[in-house]
Amino acid sequence: MAATRTILLAVATMTILSTASAAIYNVGEPGGAWDLSTNYGTWASSRNFHPSDRIVFKYSPQAHDVLEVSKADYDSCSTASPIATLNSGNDVVPLTATGTRYFICGFPGHCAGGMKVKIDVVPSSSSSSPAPASGPSASNAPPPVPVSAATSVATTGFGLAILLIVAGLMS
Repeated sequence: MAATRTILLAVATMTILSTASAAIYNVGEPGGAWDLSTNYGTWASSRNFHPSDRIVFKYSPQAHDVLEVSKADYDSCSTASPIATLNSGNDVVPLTATGTRYFICGFPGHCAGGMKVKIDVVPSSSSSSPAPASGPSASNAPPPVPVSAATSVATTGFGLAILLIVAGLMS
């Protein structure tokens, strides 16, 4: 019986910790949103995206949209064959696997004007601190912080409450 309790507690703990590690990033924040005034290359390079994170595009649907496209369409700002078209003005995109994803605004001239973002999703590390920047494009920027840190805190608090309930039931 004690072994079963220990196993259940370990599984609950792992589930809680994996849920708590997911981050939500509002594209372009804190300085902007999905618009023509944000440098998305700088924005994306200052963050580490991992599987289970989510990115959120916030914008006026009358002025912008979001197209997920191939690398070739990203490079050429082509809207001819998008992988996905989003136009709610509050689009949540789950990052489910490692790799690079490409997003552009489909409104004429917006992609060429800089409304495009490349999201590199990298494997989660076992350490909680980000890897140091290196190479010619390295900067002394502070470590990336999820824009919606409150979401992580709330999730962690919820997870701890569940853990305490499970522990109480098993004693």
